[in-house]
Amino acid sequence: MTASPPTLLHIDASARRRSLSREIGDAFADAWRSSHPEGAYLHRDLALDPVPQISEAWTELCDHVLAHQITDIARYPEAVRGPARAAAWAIVEPLLVELVAADTVLIAAPMYNFSVPASLKAWIDQVAFPRMSLAGRRFVVAYARGGAYGPGTPRHPYDHHERYLRDFLAGHFAIPDEAMSFVGAELVNSRTDPALAGRRRDHDASRATALATARKLGGTR
Repeated sequence: MTASPPTLLHIDASARRRSLSREIGDAFADAWRSSHPEGAYLHRDLALDPVPQISEAWTELCDHVLAHQITDIARYPEAVRGPARAAAWAIVEPLLVELVAADTVLIAAPMYNFSVPASLKAWIDQVAFPRMSLAGRRFVVAYARGGAYGPGTPRHPYDHHERYLRDFLAGHFAIPDEAMSFVGAELVNSRTDPALAGRRRDHDASRATALATARKLGGTR
């Protein structure tokens, strides 16, 4: 029996067309595609094609799944009853099809206001259902942050970006820590903020390391 080709789902969430999170995500995706020429590549740009906020009908889909203890994603359509739920499902279904098809999910997302972009949160809300497991998949997060938020920095307590995504992936999708990779650039605002101009070298080093790490991760089979 021949194994199916691997699939990469690439999610972009930055509002900027030329952003560092996109650059780092693209570095991973390009390396992955080079090392998996037989693989399938799916790309969804949440800035160009925003996902709508969840509706009341979406909550009814979730309630049905929970009340009937449905854990098999293939059975979610059983919750579609009536035109409102059908309209909600029409939004969810293509997003879930992409997500379930992927062996590797790449999320390229900057930090906005200490957390993830609203565009990414809207996507997460649409595809997250009760007791849903995506175990067996690999998640890679490519990020960029205006300041320095890593462990040991004064602003680390304000990091609700990486911390949120780690908690969500583990707590909701059952993704173990070893199946997650976070790679990104810090101090991006040193490019524009005079108050951070003295940290530009630190930023440049962070960006270079992130790009090299992303290419290495993407080239791993």
